[in-house]
Amino acid sequence: MNHRDDDFKRILVICTRQIGDVLLTTPLIHAARQRWPAARIDVLGFAGTLGMLEGNPDIGERIEVEPGSGWWRSLALIRRLWRRYDLALITQRSDRAHLYGWVAARVRAGLVPGNASLGWWKRLLLDHAAVVNGEDTHVVMEKFGLLDPWIEQRPRNVSVTPPAGAALPADLDAALRPRAVVVHVPSMWRYKQWPLPHYRELIAGLLADGLQVVMTGGKEASDREQVAAMRDLGAEPELVDASGRLSLAQLTTLLGRACLYIGPDTSITHLAAACELPVITLFGPTNPQLWGPWPQGASAAQPYAVRTSERTQRAGRVILLQGPNDCVPCSRAGCENHLNSRSDCLQGISPQRVLAHARSVLSPVKD
Repeated sequence: MNHRDDDFKRILVICTRQIGDVLLTTPLIHAARQRWPAARIDVLGFAGTLGMLEGNPDIGERIEVEPGSGWWRSLALIRRLWRRYDLALITQRSDRAHLYGWVAARVRAGLVPGNASLGWWKRLLLDHAAVVNGEDTHVVMEKFGLLDPWIEQRPRNVSVTPPAGAALPADLDAALRPRAVVVHVPSMWRYKQWPLPHYRELIAGLLADGLQVVMTGGKEASDREQVAAMRDLGAEPELVDASGRLSLAQLTTLLGRACLYIGPDTSITHLAAACELPVITLFGPTNPQLWGPWPQGASAAQPYAVRTSERTQRAGRVILLQGPNDCVPCSRAGCENHLNSRSDCLQGISPQRVLAHARSVLSPVKD
């Protein structure tokens, strides 16, 4: 079906996943803005995730839905959305996302799995089904398939739009030095967690090099506990604990003033890459071809291999490190395939290796 001539006035982008997924939807949103410059583009997502869109000039309203809320609790939202939009762009393959799209818009484009027997009913609800294989196409790129009926050519160069910056807390602003290194210690799930002893050795090495280290993390107790395990390595202002204190907009400001970011496979690593500072990221079971941090302004092509013989990949200002294991990446939830599993491949990324890359990145600006 070709809708190339349709002049949509109201567009809804549906992204009901985590904050990193929301951030990586911004290239699609920007492409939609370029195609329909006069349209109102709203975004629907889970409560607590849409802060990644703060100050985004391409977006009108941010509509929040509580994760896990049943359809009975969603009746008010359904009434509010009912055929309010001309076009829905459904960026997730979940049942809920597709049902919201059907409720909201008269024309719908959505992502569907390559296996036609999976989610067959979703295809029946769509005017355009963008088939994804989930194997070797980066999630940033797969979303552009939603616009194929309406654009002649996909963007040649692609950037992610970070939140607009916000002022830092006064004490952090005063303490921050020009050559600060931001280290993000926590991971939401253990199978993505680089070992805490490794972080301790890395941070100790950075401090010994005379660098200021600012540690980031969320407000959750687990995040605070993991960052707290590093505090005895130094005192402020050399070692600063900013965990649980910053909004996503404030993180944008912090990252914009740092000289290097080091972190795991997590949403803040994607944000750091979008802020265009050098990034060193530690990848374990996750396939970087799908989820590697997008290098700003990169050509619309796959920036990563599944792995390289050196287990080190460079894309723009991003250095992606993988473990030495032959099974990397397995695309499972760690060695035991559950959220609290160990990941031997992450254990195999030594602190000395990460520190060597950090020194290489920072060497041109050493005093």
